[in-house]
Amino acid sequence: MATDTRQADEDHRRFARFRPPQAGEGGTMSLLDHIRELRYRIIVSFIAVVITSSVAFVFYRPLVEIVMHPYQQASLAIKAKNPTASLQVVNTGVVAPFVLNMRVAIVAGLIAACPIWLYQVWAFIVPGLLVNEKKWALRFLGSAIPLFLLGSVLGYWVLPKGIALMLNFTPHGMGITNLLDMNAFLALEIRVILLFGVSFLLPVVLVLLNLIHVLSSAQLKAARKWSIFGFFCLGAFVNPSGDPISMCALAIPLSVMYVIAEWICRSNERKRSTDNMGIDKSEFDIQID
Repeated sequence: MATDTRQADEDHRRFARFRPPQAGEGGTMSLLDHIRELRYRIIVSFIAVVITSSVAFVFYRPLVEIVMHPYQQASLAIKAKNPTASLQVVNTGVVAPFVLNMRVAIVAGLIAACPIWLYQVWAFIVPGLLVNEKKWALRFLGSAIPLFLLGSVLGYWVLPKGIALMLNFTPHGMGITNLLDMNAFLALEIRVILLFGVSFLLPVVLVLLNLIHVLSSAQLKAARKWSIFGFFCLGAFVNPSGDPISMCALAIPLSVMYVIAEWICRSNERKRSTDNMGIDKSEFDIQID
């Protein structure tokens, strides 16, 4: 029995580095344990992205077709207005096709692994929350994942409209051929899709900051006008064309979600205040007795 216990202790110490450090009472942890846990969360997220990217690399051909879809839609829109327009996508360099496939696989892996790395972000913050606030973990994942995917899809939808608008400035009837470098086009597509996806996580981040007592609903209310103005500036910066439709496609949903996040934070503060009043009242009654 003693031998089995020692063996179990040795196994526990041997594999301790592969587990996150446990928080003490009240969710307290030392600075070193926080650093160790951060390292653990980053490693888990990295491994998840590597695995999903490796799987995506096997299916790179249909993924490249998905990547090319915005270009094809933009090309059709351009030729509908100017049938003589010439538009081609080219690869420059010997390793360009391989780099293209690697980038496509990594982006697909990053999107596919979003449930895992979003959970790691939340799990890193959870130990510092109260017991009732930890119940928000499921709600966090349940809202962050679809919001990220929704933002990514919106960016994918906006991209061809912006490309078509910009390339329509090409003079007609002059025999000009627009050559798009495939890797540069992919970099633009990645930027738009990821920025749209990450931007849609804004309400979740605001609620999260409210839960850990960093941000209040009063601060959100005071910054509402400037935040909405910033969303329109962000929409103009992120989308490739800067046209009003694409800009509003990002700014309006973000503005609505900002107001919703403000309302959720206000409701959470009221509930927290009510709970605290209940605790204080019970303690006061006990002291009188």
